[in-house]
Amino acid sequence: MTRVVSCVRDALWLCLPWLLLVLVLACLRPMAIPDEGRYGEIGRWMWVSGDWLAPRLDGIPFFHKPPLLYWLEAMSVGVFGPQVWAVRLVPMLHAALMLIGLYTVTRLWAGEALARRAALMLGSSLAFLVGGQYVNHDMLVAGWISLAILCFGWSLASGDRPHAGWARAGFVACGLGILSKGLIGLALPGLVLLLWIGWTRQWGKILRLPWLSGLALFAVITVPWFALAERSYPGMLGYLFGTHQFGRFTATTFNNARPWWFYGVAVLVLWGLWLPWALVSVWQALKGRAVRLQSALGADATPEQLTQLRSLAWIWVVAILGFFSIPNSKLLGYALPVVPALAVLSALGWSCLQGWRLQRWLWRGGLTLGVVLAAGANHVAGQFIDQFSSRDVAAALACRASPTAPLFVLGGYPYDLPFLSGRAAPLWVMQDWAALRGKVGDEWRSELLDGARFDAQAAKVLVPLGTLPDLAGVPGHWVVVAHTALPELAPALQTFERSVQGRNWSLYRSPGTPEHAGCSP
Repeated sequence: MTRVVSCVRDALWLCLPWLLLVLVLACLRPMAIPDEGRYGEIGRWMWVSGDWLAPRLDGIPFFHKPPLLYWLEAMSVGVFGPQVWAVRLVPMLHAALMLIGLYTVTRLWAGEALARRAALMLGSSLAFLVGGQYVNHDMLVAGWISLAILCFGWSLASGDRPHAGWARAGFVACGLGILSKGLIGLALPGLVLLLWIGWTRQWGKILRLPWLSGLALFAVITVPWFALAERSYPGMLGYLFGTHQFGRFTATTFNNARPWWFYGVAVLVLWGLWLPWALVSVWQALKGRAVRLQSALGADATPEQLTQLRSLAWIWVVAILGFFSIPNSKLLGYALPVVPALAVLSALGWSCLQGWRLQRWLWRGGLTLGVVLAAGANHVAGQFIDQFSSRDVAAALACRASPTAPLFVLGGYPYDLPFLSGRAAPLWVMQDWAALRGKVGDEWRSELLDGARFDAQAAKVLVPLGTLPDLAGVPGHWVVVAHTALPELAPALQTFERSVQGRNWSLYRSPGTPEHAGCSP
């Protein structure tokens, strides 16, 4: 236990500079849409409403994913206020957890030198510096999947019998992975570990795992929310696991269709700086070369243990990327769970440079280039986000209108506006909803329509477009309109007063609606 505490303490100090850098970058980038606006607002609304059972988007139940992200965001908003960086703290801390887990287990398995090198490679990658500050479920589930594989892997490799404590930690990580994003929190660690156990012929150790206590911990973490949510919202489990787990994996009707080779590009983006050294290690494995690096790494591990670590890492990469290459829908963040494995492979591959005269300069250059690339990517992403953001209108709305004033939205859904304007009431979303039912695909309108069936009262914020002319005759109404819809809606908006013309959205008010005095948006 003393050794583990020492490893974790050293990992914290190693992680801290990278975490601070991520925090700086997170404070410089505007809120991305749709993901950050959607998921950040669900967490903020959970804190505002006090409803910790049902995640809600615009007050409507949103059961696409389990609630761990939203719970943690709500707590962060409660402590730090509704700041964008506050909700980004959640993926940031999970990225840190990934790095700390990687360093700790790798150090126990293969020594301090390899662990430090792998952790620094991870910290300087785009996966950590950019992916670690993006608000969605991907970094959370990637962190828990990684910890589950590392904990179970070391439990099995640490002796003739599995280490019960590390195995129990693996069961806990799987449970939290389920609460992060659903079944993949268990399925992917299970897939990787079963393939690795078969490769290394450790079948006999499976029965020696602490199944009773491990499954009890797993059930305590996972069962309560799913049971309570299903009891309060019948059909939720079928919708979450059927439509948004199995459905997304097997169907071709969801967004983000990509070719089978997409994750090769994803790995190049997330890990490109250190990828050559991972390929060196894989090449060594394919050639059947044993890992004999004790002198180079200062490791106490045997060649067999080092070879086991390498085999776990490459099976980890191949199994998870192969799994995610099957469905038609593919996203960059789905590749995040393989990053720790790439770090191990890259650190092992780098060891072939041991004794080379220019190794130190190449190492320092790699770390520096990683930071420069992350800062550049962060800046470019911010400029791209502004092409779709509603933050200018949100700032004006927060300044001119009460957070509970009736606010109607036409022509789209400004995901970031409720969060950035500090709304204390849902938006009233105007569409021809009756004509849209059953006819919209994987987009914002289907998110609201699907959630509306779980709560008829909350569904009242979905109002017919034909009621727009009636709003102009009553002071106190505010209307936000997407510029793409202005040509079509211009005749109906003539009776409203334009308050602000933003880059992508415009803010209108009904005649006689007062603005807050002394406002300087």
